[in-house]
Formats: sequence, C-alpha cells, structure tokens
Amino acid sequence: MTTVLAIDQGTSGTKAVVVDGQGATLAIVEAALHPHYGDGGAVEQDPRDLLASVMDTGRRAVAAAGRPIDAVALANQGETVLAWDPATGAPLTPAIVWQDRRAEGICRALSDNAPWVAQRTGLVLDPYFSAPKMAWLRANLTRQGVVTTVDTWLVHHLTGQFVTDAATASRSLLTDVDAVAWDPELLDLFGLGAEELPRIVRCDEIVGTTRAFGPEVPVVGLIVDQQAALLAEACWDPGAAKCTYGTGAFLLANTGETALRSTAGLTSSVAWHTATQTPYCVDGQVYTAASAIRWIKNLGFIQSASDLDSVAATESDGTLCVPALAGLAAPWWRPDATATFTGMTLSTRTEHLVLAVLQGIAAQVATLCTLVTSDLGTPLTRLRVDGGLTRSRTLMQAQADLAQIPIDVYPSPHATPLGAAALARLALNPRLTLAEAVGRWQPSAVYEPTWSADRAGEYLSSWTALAEATTTKESRK
Repeated sequence: MTTVLAIDQGTSGTKAVVVDGQGATLAIVEAALHPHYGDGGAVEQDPRDLLASVMDTGRRAVAAAGRPIDAVALANQGETVLAWDPATGAPLTPAIVWQDRRAEGICRALSDNAPWVAQRTGLVLDPYFSAPKMAWLRANLTRQGVVTTVDTWLVHHLTGQFVTDAATASRSLLTDVDAVAWDPELLDLFGLGAEELPRIVRCDEIVGTTRAFGPEVPVVGLIVDQQAALLAEACWDPGAAKCTYGTGAFLLANTGETALRSTAGLTSSVAWHTATQTPYCVDGQVYTAASAIRWIKNLGFIQSASDLDSVAATESDGTLCVPALAGLAAPWWRPDATATFTGMTLSTRTEHLVLAVLQGIAAQVATLCTLVTSDLGTPLTRLRVDGGLTRSRTLMQAQADLAQIPIDVYPSPHATPLGAAALARLALNPRLTLAEAVGRWQPSAVYEPTWSADRAGEYLSSWTALAEATTTKESRK
C-alpha cells in the first residue's frame, strides 16, 4: 500500500497531508503564512518562511501518521517567483506573489504584442503570470542567481534538482502551450533570453529523492495547486469544471487534449501532463475571495470566517459590492480596478455589507461560468467546489442562485494535496488508471438554485454594470 506525503504550499498557508493507497487521510498539519501587502500593488512573502513551513508541516504530518512514507508530492501556488543562488540555494529576493501588480508597466509596454502572446501561450498579458514579475524582479531587485517560480526552489532544497512541472511552466507566459516547451521568442520579449531555466518535467515524473522527512523517498507529483484540485475532483472529461475558493477563487474547466484559445477573456494552460495524457483546461480567476473575507474581518465586520453565515443578512437591502481589492481578472483584466460598494442607505447595516461581499464573490464566479460556456460551446451543468469558503452556506447558496446550476461541495478541504498524491500513486504504480489513482467521491453537500433565472439575470445585470463602471472609472484616472 502506497503512503504519500502530499504538501500544498499556498499563499495563505502550507498544508501537509499523509494519505494511504486508498486515498484515506492519515494525518494533516497546517501552518499559516502571512503575505506582506505594500504600496504600489506589492505582495511578497519571505521564501525562508515558505521553506520552513514545508519542512515543518511535512515532518509533523509524517510523525502524526505513524508510518513510513513511500513518496513526497508537492503542489505549488503557481505564478509566484523569486531569485536565488543555485550554488547555495539561498534566496536573493523576497518571493513576488501572484497577486503582486508591480509589473503592470512592463505589460503596458508590451501591449502591442498581446494578441501574439495570447496565441502562443494561451494566456493573457498580465502581471498575474510569472514572466512579467520575473522581468520586474530583474529590473528592480537583482541580476544575480536564477529567477524561477517558487516550486523550482522548493524542489531544489528537497532533491538538489532544477525542474518545474509542465502545468506550472504553462502558467509562465514563457512556454508554447501546444509544445509545452520554453519558447525563445517569448523569453526574448520579456528580456529573459539569457536566463537559465529549469527542465520541464511530467507531473507524474520522479524528479529525485529526499531525506527531508525521514528515510530517502522519491519526490513525484509536482503540479500547480488549482490543476491539482481539478484532478482530485474528477474533472477528467471535457466540460467538467471546478472552482476553488481560497485566497482567490479559481474556476477551471477541462477542455480535453486541445489547448483552446479563449474568445471570452479566459486563459488556457496544461491541466496535467502524465506519461499517458496531457489534457488542457480553461480558467478564470477572482483575485480576492478569502482575502476579501480577511479584509472585512480586519474592518471588524466579523470575528472570523466561521461567522459569515450568522452575520450575513438573509436578504439584500439593495447593496452591491464588486470586491476588486486586488484588481479584476477575466474578462476585464484590469489590475488597477478597485473595490466598490453601491446602493447603501441609512438603513444599511453590517450584515448587508457582509452579504454584498459574498454575493460579489459569487457574481464573479457566475460570470466565469458564462465565459466558460462561451468557450466550450456548451453550458456547464454542475460546478464542483472546494476550499475553506465552501463552509459558508450563504456563499454556496448565492453561487448556485447566480450561476443557476447545482453546486457540488467536495467532501474534503484538501483537494489540492489529494490531487498531488494521486499523481504520486500513478507514478509509483503505473498499472493504475487515473480514476483508480484519484478514487471516487460523493459531495458533502449539494446546493440547488432557489432564485428564478429572471431574478439571477437581473442581479447579474446590475452587478456587471457596476463592475464595468469600476473599470471605466479607473481608466479615466
């Protein structure tokens, strides 16, 4: 029986889960992380904190499981980058988080190339992705060492290898999405042509071994966090979709063996790359989900996320919120957009504002569902969801009402590490099918729409007009 230590190194925390060969969870250890939010759209993390959290949670999880592990899998936060010394492994800069907006000027300077970049990469020319942040880091922080996504640095500390997985590489703006290979023309466009880049590996490839968590075991199952959740939630067929509600909210839909070029403002990238298949996915992003909840907590509206359902109003008073606290992604791609409340009166109370924020998050995800439908040519029939905010009944019901489809809640809050663990099992036992490696699951809750289609349409029409007004206002500054 294969026992895997799967580590999910995320923006707000690191989670280590030990699972057995049947996918049963034997131990879970979590550690909170606190990104630094600074002026000019800066969002940074101390790389040493990231590494320490991986080592500490992993070791404690193995100890709590009480049995030897057979492999280590690692899911990463995707587009976060840093510079580091390949000789010593020492970080040379902070980790520049995916939410960081300081590379906006670089993207503006390259805007004439945006259509070509989208065709080559499947992505949008935006600071969210790795390459603009890498270029900004080189221009403003250091020319020393190598500059990579965080996963490469963490894997180097575990194994001594210099690699990144295909799914992560496809999120960089530096790869040909069809060939899944570094593209010299893209590297030159971002001024990164002279950089030493990691080898791109399969998600089920054994990349090395580590003794960091006990006896020497292989490291395998490298993948971006959102794609790992897509895998865990059994979104194997074209049209199957999931949304993860974490620091942001991320909706991904499987598109099969073809990398679609979105006509709706979404992005296209590798879902996972194994020895037998390379499916792709389209995805849309909501930059602030749990981070918006943290914001209203800091304002004193709630004491913790667990208060959302008890505090939120049962009915809206007409207040609308576009919670664009870190800009707006698809379909607007306006990193300069800011949050907006409207419709407030003297009778508006805290509970109405909390409900408006939750509905605003759900409205963005519902918008993404519509965009995915446009790209796929067929409507979504259900949406699978995971992440901490799925515990909010108010948010999940709002999601069902506004998207007008049933919402299936994944039964574990650990979809990302479970997806990485499935890839490790697939590598260690090639006779397994993907379905066998992942296992079947039943939703812990199902939310059916209670609003009529007309009511949902009216709400989304008003909310979309507010979002459009927000981006128009920002463009006039």
